[in-house]
Amino acid sequence: MPTAADMVAEAKKRVENLTVEETARELQEDDVLLVDIRESAEREQNGSIPDAVEAPRGMLEFWADPTSAYHRDEFQPHRRIILHCASGGRSALAAATLQEMGYDRVAHMDGGFKAWKDAGKPVHEAP
Repeated sequence: MPTAADMVAEAKKRVENLTVEETARELQEDDVLLVDIRESAEREQNGSIPDAVEAPRGMLEFWADPTSAYHRDEFQPHRRIILHCASGGRSALAAATLQEMGYDRVAHMDGGFKAWKDAGKPVHEAP
């Protein structure tokens, strides 16, 4: 039976893995959507990246599915979407899932929010 670590490693082989610097450069472009898939408690405790759309991992597929009653307009299959979580595991799995759903320009930020913050990038600090 594969472990969670095995599944993350396999997902990282199938998806585009971006560094913090690559992500920051892409965010300078128009129509790039940065999606924070951490839970709200994580964002409240640790802060968040400015302008990132909050989409908890448990709702991502429903918000990304145009046929779902929960679909959110910012999720479009051909839009450039970069996912991040706390350290890069959940976002790799989520990026692989979005690819399976037909999203062809999806990537994840390896290292996640921790790497972003450690690199000194802008952060909305937790209260």
